[in-house]
Formats: sequence, C-alpha cells, structure tokens
Amino acid sequence: MYGQTAPFHLPDSRQFIIAVKKLADSFSYGTDRSPFRGSGIEYVQSRQYQPGDPVRALDWRILARTGEPWIREFETPKRLPCYLLLDTSASMTISSFRRSKYETALQLAGGLGLACLERVSPVGLLTTGDSTLHVRPSLSRDTILQWLLQLRRYRFDEQTHLSDCLNRLSPSLLNRTLLIILSDLHDPRAVGSIRQLNQRHECIVLQLRDPLEEGLPAAGYLRAVEAETGRTLVAHSDDTHTSQAELQQELKRGGVDHLVIRTDQHWLPLVRNFFKARGVWNRGAR
Repeated sequence: MYGQTAPFHLPDSRQFIIAVKKLADSFSYGTDRSPFRGSGIEYVQSRQYQPGDPVRALDWRILARTGEPWIREFETPKRLPCYLLLDTSASMTISSFRRSKYETALQLAGGLGLACLERVSPVGLLTTGDSTLHVRPSLSRDTILQWLLQLRRYRFDEQTHLSDCLNRLSPSLLNRTLLIILSDLHDPRAVGSIRQLNQRHECIVLQLRDPLEEGLPAAGYLRAVEAETGRTLVAHSDDTHTSQAELQQELKRGGVDHLVIRTDQHWLPLVRNFFKARGVWNRGAR
C-alpha cells in the first residue's frame, strides 16, 4: 500500500484530524446542517396505527379527539450518496510549493466527506493511483477518519488511472450519485470519462494545480523526468502538460462543474463559494 511518509506540515495525526474537522465546519457554516431527524421533517398525513409502529410517531391530537391511535407520516428528504475520487499518482506529490497538490486534495477530501455526513449523505472513497483503496458509501464518521489517516502515507511512483477507475466504478452506481473528483487531471482520457459519467450522475471536478504548471517564463529548454513514468524528456519552459483552456472548455461542454485550486493560494473561501454558488449541498434534496 502506501509506503513512504508524506511531508505533511501538520506535526501529528491528531492536529491533522482537528484541521479537517474545522474545514468541514467551515463548509457547513451557513447551510442547513442535518436535513432531518427521525423519519422526516414535512408532515404528509396521518394513518391508523399498525402493530410495530413506534409510539413516538403517534398523532396525539387525533388520539385525544377520537380515542383511537393514529400515526403521523412525514416526507423524508433524500440526499445523494457521495463518492470522493482522490488522485494518488506521483504528479500529485511533486511540488514546487510547501503544500503539495496531494496534501491539499487529502485535506479537502476529509473536510468534504465530513460535511456530507452533516447533510446525512453517505460518503465513499476511491483512490485512482496504482494502489487502489475503495471504501463503499456509508454514514460512518469513523470510516472517514480511518482512511484519512491511512492516506497520510503514500508512494511517490504511482501512475494515474483516473479514467479506468471512473469506468470501473460506473456500473456499480445503481442510483444517482454525487462524484467529487480531486485530481490534477494528468490522465488525458479522464475528461471524456467524466463527461460520460456526468450524463447520469452529478460530477464535480476540483482540479489541483501547482504554480509551476503555469510554465517557467524565460527559462528556455529544460531536461526533465516525467514523475509517473520516469521518462526523460526535453521541453521548453513555456510547454504545459495539457492545454488548460481546452480542458476547461471540454468540461464546460459536458455540463461538468469545475474549479481550479492552486496550491499557492488561500483556497478555502474559493471552494466554499463555489459549492454555495453551484448549490452542491442541496443537490438531491426532495
């Protein structure tokens, strides 16, 4: 699995979890947190009591008026289950800034996962590198904390398999699902798979970018090593791995909500406003 220790700037696991919980609170601030308690929030009708019905659901007004037990029924809001797809490939761990793309993505995944639980949305996880970790959606807070701590250790030699993981996951999604993809999108086939999956589900792409992915102005020609394949190459400093403008245009054409997060910027307000503007937390509510 994940062999080498990540260079996290938080000194220990406890403080890392505290930071993730604060992030989740920030995402949830100003929204209706838990959408329901018990069986529902909106009254629909009352019906006659049947053996096995909970006593707390009794309609006491009808009982007092008629002497017969009736049960109050509510409409239960439905929430989309959420899958977090976390890119663990080598390109996510190489960084020119003190905080790597992987570190940012992992902290984001933890905060978003806990925020989804506040909305009573089951949360699952799928990593998209060589070492696949697949956690089925559940409402377990402890499960999220377990995979968060597990993923603080990672390898530096994994290749990206985002497109393949999306294609394998798709047949298992029997119901409409919210998929939050945290990746640098270095898989050239990923955009096509995301667009196809977005036809049946709700896809959100949070693209992590290192400052140097914008290019090295006036640096000339460079000899470099590709992080995921180990291939040596010579390139001009203005060259980029992909055309960012074309990538964004393709996602827009597919109706996919897309946000670029640079690791050298303060991204929390950006992500919070993006989710609020897109109404992400309210998707799937009935």
